[in-house]
Amino acid sequence: MNETCQAVARRVALKDVAANRRRGGDIRVVLGPKTAGATSGFLGVLTLAPGEYVSEHYHPYSEEFLYVTSGSMTVTVDGEPVEVAAEEGVLVPVKARHRVVNNSDAPATAVFHLSPLAPEPRLGHVDTEELPHPDAPHPEIDAPHPEIAAR
Repeated sequence: MNETCQAVARRVALKDVAANRRRGGDIRVVLGPKTAGATSGFLGVLTLAPGEYVSEHYHPYSEEFLYVTSGSMTVTVDGEPVEVAAEEGVLVPVKARHRVVNNSDAPATAVFHLSPLAPEPRLGHVDTEELPHPDAPHPEIDAPHPEIAAR
């Protein structure tokens, strides 16, 4: 083993991570700075019931990789809908506004990864649409878009 390596592998169970429901759906950061000590990005799971959505937002510093594991989702990126079925993925570029919707009659689940991290957690997401559950508990700090905060 490399003696200069200080990294520690950390296992985190989905069931042990609190859901963030502020933007809609069930969003859980499984491997991130707070849950696993990650330093370059984070990975999580998004679950949407039929008709549920994640409100529009963008990431000023990060690309988002979204891979649908079951069901299907419509990911609207800068106004263009992208249909993503199970075993398909979509890359959302840095600063691209995006919204995720489950338009089907079955639950849908996706794994997501964002990288690199923003300089501060509150700078990682910029909301561009009213949040469906603004008072719901959330594990990360949110930075609402000035247009939304002014309402």
